[in-house]
Amino acid sequence: MEEKSYKEYLEHITTFVFDVDGVLTDGTIIVTTDGQMLRNMNIKDGYAIKTAVDKGYNVCIISGGNNEGVRQRLKGLGVTDIYLGISHKTEQLDEYFDIYGIKAENVLYMGDDIPDLPPMQMIGLPCCPQDAAPEIKNISKYISHKKGGKGCARDVIEQVLKVQGKWNNNFEADYN
Repeated sequence: MEEKSYKEYLEHITTFVFDVDGVLTDGTIIVTTDGQMLRNMNIKDGYAIKTAVDKGYNVCIISGGNNEGVRQRLKGLGVTDIYLGISHKTEQLDEYFDIYGIKAENVLYMGDDIPDLPPMQMIGLPCCPQDAAPEIKNISKYISHKKGGKGCARDVIEQVLKVQGKWNNNFEADYN
C-alpha cells in the first residue's frame, strides 16, 4: 500500500503538540554565571502559535526541560497546556488526550530527539525540524525545511491553517 502524503493529514489536524528544546528553540542553552539557562525562541513561531490558539486549535507543549521563562513566554502566547519537566511524554500525552477527548489521528506532534520518539509514534502526523535526530526523521511524515528554533513550528502551523482556510492576514494581532 502506498504511503499517504503528509498533506493528506493536514485537513484533519485539530491539535498541535510541540517539544521545546530543539523545536521551539535551536537547542542551544546559554548558561549564565549564576546558573540560569537561557534559550532563544523565534518570533515567527510565536506568531503562528498565537494564531493557532486564537483560531481555536489545541496547542500543547510537552518538554523534558523545566524553565519558567519558557512557561511565561508560552502563556503570553495564549498556550494553557504547558507540561515541563516531563520524563514520560507518552503518559502526559495520553492524559492530555483524555482531558480534551482528542483523537490521535487529529494530532500533529513536532519533536526533534529520542525522548520524542514514543509520543510521535502515537499520533497521526509526526513532524520534525530539518536538523532533528536521524531516528526522528525516520518516523516523521513531514520534515520541515526549517531548523529547530528557526521557524519550523511556523512552517507546520501555517500549512495546516492554510489548508483549512484559517490562516489569516490580520496584521493587528497582538503578539510579542
